[in-house]
Amino acid sequence: MRKPWRKLSAEPEAADYHIFKVRRELYESPRTGQPQRASILEATDWVNVIALTAADECILIRQYRYGTDQYTLEIPGGMIDPGESPLAAAERELREETGYVAARWTALGRTAPNPAFQRNYLYTFLAEGCELAGAQLQDEGEDIEVLVTPRSEIDAMIATDVIDHALVVVAFLKLELHRRAQHR
Repeated sequence: MRKPWRKLSAEPEAADYHIFKVRRELYESPRTGQPQRASILEATDWVNVIALTAADECILIRQYRYGTDQYTLEIPGGMIDPGESPLAAAERELREETGYVAARWTALGRTAPNPAFQRNYLYTFLAEGCELAGAQLQDEGEDIEVLVTPRSEIDAMIATDVIDHALVVVAFLKLELHRRAQHR
């Protein structure tokens, strides 16, 4: 077992950018004993949802992303509100972003988006039996297009980088692992 890194100090927040806070911390390396400075992004936990209709169609969304300065093809998801469970956030995000609701929910697991400098987790859910329940309820900063695509096309979309959002790709891997476990 490796020795743990010992936190020597934590500076107050360097910046608060609404969706994340930046802080600097000082650690002692267990191997060298030397201090190592770390920059940490503190963000709320997130959810994403692989939403499937009874016809095995996947409900995808297309939205603009500032980081890549382009539209991306994704699955519904977003931030977990304070006091909200991951499942409740997944149900809310699916409804708000797509107008769909699901008959059955399965937790597919948790992922650390980037543990090198982020302190949050992503919870992935499978929503099955999805049906359109009404209009989208988008946030002010959202402009989301909903696309319903046969599940059989998703692997090719990932392989050809049509879907290239890392957390979406991981969600589909979690779905594949879940399905394999069911067939054992």
